[in-house]
Amino acid sequence: MSQWNLIIDVARCENCNNCVLANKDEFVGNNFPGYSAPQPLHGESTIKISRTVRGESHMVDAAYLPTLCNHCDDAPCMKKGGDCISKRADGIVIIDPEKSKGRKDLIAACPYGSIVWNADLNIPQNWIFDAHLLDKGWKEPRCSQSCPTGSMRAVKHSANEMAALAKAEGLKVLKPELATRPRVYYKNLHRTTHSFIGGSVVAAINGVLECVEGAKVELLQAGSTVHFSETDAFGDFKFDALENQSGKYTVRVHHATLGYAEREVSLGTTQFLGDIELSGAKAMA
Repeated sequence: MSQWNLIIDVARCENCNNCVLANKDEFVGNNFPGYSAPQPLHGESTIKISRTVRGESHMVDAAYLPTLCNHCDDAPCMKKGGDCISKRADGIVIIDPEKSKGRKDLIAACPYGSIVWNADLNIPQNWIFDAHLLDKGWKEPRCSQSCPTGSMRAVKHSANEMAALAKAEGLKVLKPELATRPRVYYKNLHRTTHSFIGGSVVAAINGVLECVEGAKVELLQAGSTVHFSETDAFGDFKFDALENQSGKYTVRVHHATLGYAEREVSLGTTQFLGDIELSGAKAMA
């Protein structure tokens, strides 16, 4: 049958916090029997946004990662919680606000840190995918409905349909090694989990260092080309989505008339190589 999934495009999130505020507007002080008890005005939110900054100088990017209950199909919290946590037929996980009283141990049961503690009511709470609204005919939860950049979208698909969509769009889940089968998917997740190697290519033209557009740039590992790029109008290039701590690389740059350059890189995390100046030696067509 069809079940709910949330897709988040990390590249579109601008940290406006509309999703957080809309979620608070819906749940703070509001009781939805059978779904959720009122959430407190202060305290940890069931939707959080973290920031990852990569690079330096003019080649810096900041990515924002919204996290919330993943509504896992093999949820560790359900194994710990017993009858106080249930999974609906549409895939949504609900923590019963009555049966879960005093169960602070459930916070540690979520490996994603997405269960928060309501000290006012002495209960654990999660983001419930706005199940109370979906049951009234809403087509999406408030977090996606309020997102101005379209970074969030809710879809109700069968398992096969969702698998096909994930493959077509390159969607990933958090901590796949846990095999919890989350229902929150991410596009461009590499912006927060992987590294890039970048630099700026310059050459002496009439005695002045100028940016070089259209230089060919290769990224090699163990003597084989693994990525290929070309510099833009500012002489910049970037090889993204590289595994952290992935070892030694060679950056090889050549231009048909301006020359050649090489840099050796040992990649731990993101590295900006700065200006790479071409020399006439080893010029390649």
